[in-house]
Amino acid sequence: MALGGNPVFNSKNYREQTRAAGPAGATPTAYAQPGMSPQALQDLYSQPSASPMQTGRMTYADVINKTVLCLGLVVIGAVIGWQIPALMLVGALVGLVLGLVNSFKREPSPVLIMLYAGFEGLFLGGISRVFNDQWDGIAVQAVLATLSVFAVTLVLYRSGKYRATPKMTKMFMIAMIGYGLFSLLNFILMITGVADGAFGLRSGGLGLAIGALAVLLATYALVMDFTSISEGVRHGAPAKMAWAGAFGLTVTLIWLYVEILRILAILRGND
Repeated sequence: MALGGNPVFNSKNYREQTRAAGPAGATPTAYAQPGMSPQALQDLYSQPSASPMQTGRMTYADVINKTVLCLGLVVIGAVIGWQIPALMLVGALVGLVLGLVNSFKREPSPVLIMLYAGFEGLFLGGISRVFNDQWDGIAVQAVLATLSVFAVTLVLYRSGKYRATPKMTKMFMIAMIGYGLFSLLNFILMITGVADGAFGLRSGGLGLAIGALAVLLATYALVMDFTSISEGVRHGAPAKMAWAGAFGLTVTLIWLYVEILRILAILRGND
């Protein structure tokens, strides 16, 4: 499963796409032709400006619609995974591969992004069922907590109180590398039997601390997603880049949900 941020969408991509598509807001009739009469010119300039949708530009509405579609596929996959938990491993492996492929593609692929959402849904449904069978109601708690964190982060971002800065982004990348190395080491210790327990080294107080760090990283990843989307709309990125924004948000929300689910499991370990 790819974690955090939106590597598909970046300023270089949308600058190149925008340059190829022509000036923002332009249409084939937006240029005066030689020999046009004064009245024809006046009629031309009196026409309303074309909307971003009409000129094939990225819009917030388009990103929202595609994000809702991706999350809808996650939910559908989760329902299937909940009924057949054995599909959890398939969803995790295929979702990881598709996440990496989508992350490194130069341009977003709607089909691959939707497939990623569906397979990740299988993984989430399966792992949620396993956890919920052991701690009743934990899945609902994790969903509500994830939505709450997303809402608070969005409100803080819209208010201007939570912004991505070069310094914070550098710290985020360093923390992500450390988090990734720790997770890989923990996985190796678990499969070799060195670390016991359902979460290996991520148990008890250390597990809660690592989980809290992961949630903070995920919230900053959301801010980076919001920033990428805002920059894309502001600079008139092509409409297809809305899929990149939707992919980034989907990846981050899945990561956030898994981390919150793990934290709740640790807290309820004595139930």
